[in-house]
Amino acid sequence: KQWYQRRVAITAGNKVINEALNNIYIDHEDYDSLRESIDNYNNFDNIALAIRLEKHELIEFRRIAAYLFKMNNRWEQAVKLCKKDLLFKDAMEYAADSRNSKISEELMAWFLENKNYECFAAGTFVMYDMLRPDVILELAWKHNIMDFAMPYLIQSLKEYTQKVDKLEVSDETRTKEAETNNQQPLVLGEQLMITAGPGMMAPGPMPGMYGMQQVNPMYNGGGAGYMGAM
Repeated sequence: KQWYQRRVAITAGNKVINEALNNIYIDHEDYDSLRESIDNYNNFDNIALAIRLEKHELIEFRRIAAYLFKMNNRWEQAVKLCKKDLLFKDAMEYAADSRNSKISEELMAWFLENKNYECFAAGTFVMYDMLRPDVILELAWKHNIMDFAMPYLIQSLKEYTQKVDKLEVSDETRTKEAETNNQQPLVLGEQLMITAGPGMMAPGPMPGMYGMQQVNPMYNGGGAGYMGAM
């Protein structure tokens, strides 16, 4: 019977059928099949199912509730539920997936409030991109656990140093290129074109500048008259 219902859900993708199938899994406490159904068939009321499962007596169903909150971008509810059931790994992964520094740093502070220093150290790796070095340094200093934060702080300092070095090299390269461009002399042709302006031709050589001297036409005429008189 269950195989037939699963087959119908595959072919039809019907919301009513999917929700009926999920209810069967819950009634039979089959959380593995419920998780598989959620991953494969998303045509059902996600939030309603999450709210129903978050108070289930079995932790695996509450874990599915947190997973559903995470799938619907309800990060704070997902992390809060994981904290309540001490699902530390899930809490760190969901906080990292949220891409929210506040959620990640609040989880780190919560670890320290509960003296869970091992999870604090693990969180510096799992949620690395979402944590700010100054916040982690302050938390570690206040709780006197600098050793747990030191690997994270060393890596962060290394990355910041590399970024500064790259910026310095880039700035030096731009400065050298600017100095090289300023030292290049202007070509004569470019000067003429700049003087002439766009759409105008540069002035050419003066007549007779490079050839023979030009004969005066009045002298030619006067000479011809004189010869004729002779």
